[in-house]
Amino acid sequence: MSLFSRRQFLKASVAVGTVSSFSALPLHATSRKATDAVTLGNSGMQVTRLAFGTGSNNGYVQAALGQQEFTRLVHYAYDRGIRFFETAEAYATPAMLGEALKGIPRDSYQLMTKVTTDKGVDPQKRFDEMRRTSQSEYFDIMLLHWQHTPDWVAATGLWQDGILEAQSKKIIRARGASVHGLPALRQMPGNKWLEVAMIRMNHNGTVMDGPDYRQDINPANVDEVVEHVKQVKKDGMGVISMKLIGNGAFTRHEDRQAAMRFAFKNAGIDSATVGFKSTREIDEAIDNMNLALA
Repeated sequence: MSLFSRRQFLKASVAVGTVSSFSALPLHATSRKATDAVTLGNSGMQVTRLAFGTGSNNGYVQAALGQQEFTRLVHYAYDRGIRFFETAEAYATPAMLGEALKGIPRDSYQLMTKVTTDKGVDPQKRFDEMRRTSQSEYFDIMLLHWQHTPDWVAATGLWQDGILEAQSKKIIRARGASVHGLPALRQMPGNKWLEVAMIRMNHNGTVMDGPDYRQDINPANVDEVVEHVKQVKKDGMGVISMKLIGNGAFTRHEDRQAAMRFAFKNAGIDSATVGFKSTREIDEAIDNMNLALA
């Protein structure tokens, strides 16, 4: 059992996360733009509302750009005001993103990654490997990746303890999980370990949570997903959403606008990650989010 066990943590109610610096983009309470900084619940972590996602088709869409073009795209997003970048251990992009971010002041952006919760693995060694790959001394947000079963909370105890230990060393600053399927999502409300919840969201249920974790069209379950989002926000969690363009299925501009509007206006999410492969897509996502927030 880790020195920083979940039982000790919950009993003591000690917050081990730290507030991330965001010197380049100060927080404005009345600001409603895609590139504004927002605080994720009670975590103290500030991120831009729009995140640069690098996991389209598990990152192979971004990897296909090649390092030079991908770096150019990352720098373009940064210059447009996006200061939140997302990857995952299981994606093809962590090393590419680390290379692309070289030379940019580390305290001027936030880096979120997701760890695969394998059994029989030392979490601290895994985190060290991930830091080397990403060329970063720390991660602003670490998520338990692809939690898709109703027993994931009990099954990931080793990883929860490991993240708490890493937080105490400031290797990780905020913690959370990404879930797939209603059985897994239903475990989020009331979970005192979670600081950040990553939840799939759009206006018509495309590649959203349904009766199991399989990616499908689940329009009948959108209302339940929204209720869970509202509940975890009441619990003090920050909510980051994915699949706002239906995993690339929304080829009509009006659907991409509607999904963004629904996520922020109806569900009330804090931030959203969108996978990009061109500057045009970055510009459009910023415009769509600004319109949704107006």
